[in-house]
Amino acid sequence: MSETIEHCVIIGGSSGIGLATAKRLVSSSMKVTITGRDEEKLKSAWKSLGGTVDKAAFDASKSGEVRQFFKNLGRFDHLVLAASGGKGLGAFATLDLADIASGVDEKIRPQLACLQAALPTLNRSGSVTFISAVSAQVAMPGVAGIGAINGMLLTVAPILAVELRPLRVNVVAPGVIDTPWWDFLPNDQRQAVFADYAGKTPVGRIGRAEDVADAIAFLVSNSFMTGQVLTCDGGLRFAA
Repeated sequence: MSETIEHCVIIGGSSGIGLATAKRLVSSSMKVTITGRDEEKLKSAWKSLGGTVDKAAFDASKSGEVRQFFKNLGRFDHLVLAASGGKGLGAFATLDLADIASGVDEKIRPQLACLQAALPTLNRSGSVTFISAVSAQVAMPGVAGIGAINGMLLTVAPILAVELRPLRVNVVAPGVIDTPWWDFLPNDQRQAVFADYAGKTPVGRIGRAEDVADAIAFLVSNSFMTGQVLTCDGGLRFAA
């Protein structure tokens, strides 16, 4: 009898942590589907994976496209929610609070909408992994807004682990990771920020997308992990 190959869908799998997770899971012989809203970017990611994964281009912020994708997909085993966002950064005294609502629409609503739409076809023996951020766990000036946004996922994961059981629901909270998320900064400024955080972080460096991918793969594969927040930050939250 042939061994059943499990299938993981990665929302936001065309770059950064999502793409690194796809590479990691493919290496462990899992079937993977990556999604993204930019078709060209998604095609480039697919090529970088040697065409070994399935791909689907749609906008995770549009509920109709989300529902259609999961309806067409059929049954699968694991869902990784790597839709990202960068709203809510800055000193609280001058923060535009509308950015918090925009950040929820950019990151939180797409992750929750994808999970909700996936429930009819997501195997209950499988798992869901949200991607939050360590900004929800550190007492650091300038992250009140983005921390509030990411904190929603830290709150909802254990609730859903109980409500949707036996489906496993976990969340990974990455620290400062060298991914395209930082492309809003000029290169010299980005490198200065990375050097500053590397000096603050107990492990002495910033993270790589592969570091977080390993944490996600652990949660996907470990059938005794649910309702957990797995922080992958090199210890930054203790030193910030």
